[in-house]
Amino acid sequence: MTRISDWLIDPADNPERNTAKLLTIAEVLMRQVEQASGERGVAYEQFQRAALLEDRVRQRTSDLESTLKILNETNARLAEANRAAERASRNLADAIEAVEEGFALFDASEILVMYNSRFCCDLQDVRATLRPGLPFADYIEACSRSRFLALPKGEGPADWMATRMQRHRTRSVFQVALAGDRWLQVSEQPTSDGGTVVLQTDVTEIIRMERSERGRMLDDQARLIHATLEHINQGICIFDAAGRLVGWNERLRLLLDIPVTVLRTGTGFDTLQRWMQRDGELLSSITPSELFSWAVQQEQRPPLFLEIRRTSGVMLVVFAEETPDRGFVMSFSDVTRERLAIQAMQRANASLEARVAARTEDLRAALADAERANSTRARFVAAASHDLLQPLSAAKLFVASARDETEDERAGGTLDKAHKALASVEAILGALLDISRLDEAVVEISPVRLAPLFSQLTDEFAPMAERKGLRLAILPCALTVFSDPTYLRRILQNLISNAIRYTRTGRVLVGPRRLPGGVRIEVHDTGPGIAPEDQRAIFREFHRLNASASASEGLGLGLAIVERACALLGHRLTLHSTPGRGTCFAIELEQAPARAVASYPCGDAIEDGATGDVGDRIALLVENDEELRHAISLVLERRGITVLEVASGEEALELVDEMGIVPDLYLVDQQLGDGLTGIETLTALKLRHGDRPARIITADRTPSVRDACAAAEIEIIYKPLDPEVLDAFVTRGG
Repeated sequence: MTRISDWLIDPADNPERNTAKLLTIAEVLMRQVEQASGERGVAYEQFQRAALLEDRVRQRTSDLESTLKILNETNARLAEANRAAERASRNLADAIEAVEEGFALFDASEILVMYNSRFCCDLQDVRATLRPGLPFADYIEACSRSRFLALPKGEGPADWMATRMQRHRTRSVFQVALAGDRWLQVSEQPTSDGGTVVLQTDVTEIIRMERSERGRMLDDQARLIHATLEHINQGICIFDAAGRLVGWNERLRLLLDIPVTVLRTGTGFDTLQRWMQRDGELLSSITPSELFSWAVQQEQRPPLFLEIRRTSGVMLVVFAEETPDRGFVMSFSDVTRERLAIQAMQRANASLEARVAARTEDLRAALADAERANSTRARFVAAASHDLLQPLSAAKLFVASARDETEDERAGGTLDKAHKALASVEAILGALLDISRLDEAVVEISPVRLAPLFSQLTDEFAPMAERKGLRLAILPCALTVFSDPTYLRRILQNLISNAIRYTRTGRVLVGPRRLPGGVRIEVHDTGPGIAPEDQRAIFREFHRLNASASASEGLGLGLAIVERACALLGHRLTLHSTPGRGTCFAIELEQAPARAVASYPCGDAIEDGATGDVGDRIALLVENDEELRHAISLVLERRGITVLEVASGEEALELVDEMGIVPDLYLVDQQLGDGLTGIETLTALKLRHGDRPARIITADRTPSVRDACAAAEIEIIYKPLDPEVLDAFVTRGG
């Protein structure tokens, strides 16, 4: 093949000539291209447009072919669906025709759509009017005018049609009476598209059977009622709405002594009334004429009650009441025995009332004696709280002083045992006094802060737990509860003391748990636990699980005090224990608002870390018991304190005025005889010489003394006195 370059370039020519020839050709070609570029561009665009249009035509042709294919398939499926619908319609028609009941279908517009050959077969004149498209109202109207329909008595076709349309709106099942004692049951059921299906069932045989059965049952019931009436111990008579006798029993004839020939069906009430009044008297507010009017009146009769007293002494109670069919029934009861019994009872009651009055007077006298005895006991307990605890305090202080001063180890051990024995006696007396105060049931519920109470309990029981090698943990709590502060402290003291006493190894944990609106204080220990059969008995007085325990370990009053105090305060007490694993006592208290004004009487509390030099200090001791006064002086002087002893408040005021020296602290007994009390003495000293650390000494734990000290802002040390409490007071300087 000859290329254009072969004849444009002569190989014989030199390169320069060939190059010049090519440049000339290129220049000519460029001019031609520039001249023809406009026309060629338009032609190319038309070519591109024609090519694009051809592609679109080809694509549309393909789409049309696909659409025609789909259309043909759809037409085929539609034809098949039409054939299926025709088959379903034929099947539905066959199914409807196979139904043994009359069937008709009305659409949502209440137009008749289809029906079977049994529909309205008992109403031939209505059957002739049926056709698809017939409105439901026209169908009902045709039924109301059918000569085969048995209209209810007093009801016309329009009335029947109105009632039938009302039933149609409620979609109910009902029965229609037909001529010739035939019955048709009609049931209307709604369809899902708002249409209505009407079913007609011939129930003639069923109704005739029920009617026959009902008649047989009525006969059986009549025999049963008759047997029942004869079995009743009352006289019974039944009258219809016209006042004619329709039923009675033999008991009625015997009670009224009526001849057999008088009692028969249809007898009027006036006949019965004559026999009621014969040999008898009506004991009621109703007169004989009013009784007869009640029996024959047409209005509703109220229940009627009357009594008849016969000349033989027989008392009859008559009760009459209307029956649902506007008749009435009367019952006659012989209450002669009951009335005689009531009279005898009234006589016995009169005698009994006299005896009760006499017995009441005896009980009143016995109650007065018991109250006097209780008052005497209360006075005795009050005296014991002072007279018994006074020498006990002195003995404890003397023994403690001798124990601290002796250098003989054997004698010191004996004195230590004596001190412990006195402490046991103190605990026993304290428990007995607590029981006595609980019997008086005097409590003062107020807001109590748990923080200072828990702090004091920690200081009180930590040494006891440490001596036994136990870990005592009392968790802090900043809540405030409603309780009696003295009793609450005593409850927790007993629970913690018991836990430490009966736990050999391990720990004792005291902590609060929040409850809805309250707090539960729990005392856990790792002791031996309590068997279920013993958990109720431990709350009895003088009951101890370890019967061999010595009296120094308590008399078994602690838990009795806890239970009775919790009951008195309204605190719920619970116990949970597992033998071998430990015990948990818990009390539930009502939480007080955070803003409630709360206080806690902690007069004998020991401040943490409170120590100091007590030498060269003067204490004023006011105590009318000489032995106790001397014992307290020994304890204080052993601490290096100079003690000024007096027996009364008047002597104390006079001594301080004469000396011209104000003591550094005061210890004053509350009960000082006929003169000033301890609170009055301290108040006078404060007014004359200013405020000084002071304590009231008393065995009286009643609320009145506690309130008086709180009002005077004076703290209390209770008897019998504990040397450690005295040491704490003088060490911290009040």
